[in-house]
Amino acid sequence: MKTYNVYKIVLKNYPDVLTVDEVSNALKVSTKTVYRLLKENKIDHICTGRIYRIPKVNLLAYLKLNIKSS
Repeated sequence: MKTYNVYKIVLKNYPDVLTVDEVSNALKVSTKTVYRLLKENKIDHICTGRIYRIPKVNLLAYLKLNIKSS
């Protein structure tokens, strides 16, 4: 499946830029886990002050890496 098709299908109900709460909900993990992933730079993100924003494409890249390594 092409990357563009995956982008349109996976997480289609989420905006293009996600909050920590939205990532937590999408991955079915706690917000504490999401903050840990962000601080360990496992998911590329944008940080403005104490506000984290995660582009959906970065979350998909993280998922792709973790699926391949499983």
